[in-house]
Amino acid sequence: MIIEKIVVGPVLTNCYVVSDEEKGDAVVIDPGGGAEKISAYLRDKHFTLQAILLTHGHFDHIIAAEKLRSEFSAKVYCLEGEQELMADPVMNVGHTFGSPCALIPDKTFADGEKLEFGAVSCRVIALPGHTSGGAGFYFEEEEILFSGDTLFFESVGRTDMPTGNERILLATIAEKIFTLPDSTKIYPGHGSYTSVGYEKENNPYL
Repeated sequence: MIIEKIVVGPVLTNCYVVSDEEKGDAVVIDPGGGAEKISAYLRDKHFTLQAILLTHGHFDHIIAAEKLRSEFSAKVYCLEGEQELMADPVMNVGHTFGSPCALIPDKTFADGEKLEFGAVSCRVIALPGHTSGGAGFYFEEEEILFSGDTLFFESVGRTDMPTGNERILLATIAEKIFTLPDSTKIYPGHGSYTSVGYEKENNPYL
C-alpha cells in the first residue's frame, strides 16, 4: 500500500491518496482543495480512482471532491449523519472562512463497516466529537488510521464549530483510538503523522 500526502487548500489540509501500486486502484481521502494536484498525481501514476472518502464534512476537507467526482466518475462517501453539515456552507464553516462550498455524497457508510474498493480495503471507525458524523479509516493489516481532525500530533480537534462536542471528542479518542494497538500510525487531517502509543504518553490534552 502506498500513501501519498498532498497538502492542499486554504488551511493546509492533508489529503491522502491511498493506492495499491500493483493493481493500480486508489482512493482519495479528504480532498480539501488542489484538485489539479491530486488529479495530476493520479494520472501520472496511472491509478484508477475508486472512491473519495471523507472523514467529515468541513469545507477544508471537501472543496475538491466535486471536481474529482466529475473528472474520474468516482463516488463520494461519508459517515451516515454527516450529510446535513456537508451540504450547508454555514455549518461546514466554509462561509466563515471565505470559501463557501457544499457537497452531497453519493453514499454513506456505518460504524464498523468494511469498505472494499478494488485492491484497497479498510474499516470505518465512527469518530464523533469534532463533528457529530466524523469518521476514521482503519487499515488493520498495515496498522494505519486516517483520523481526520479528531487526533493530531500532541493535540486534538477543535469542538467550537457546529455539531462539535468536547466531551464526546475525548471519549471517542479514549474508546475508539486508544484501544487500537500502540504501534498504530495516525495520519491526521493536518500536520505530521503520529502514533497511538506516542499520543497516549505525550498528548497534553488527554
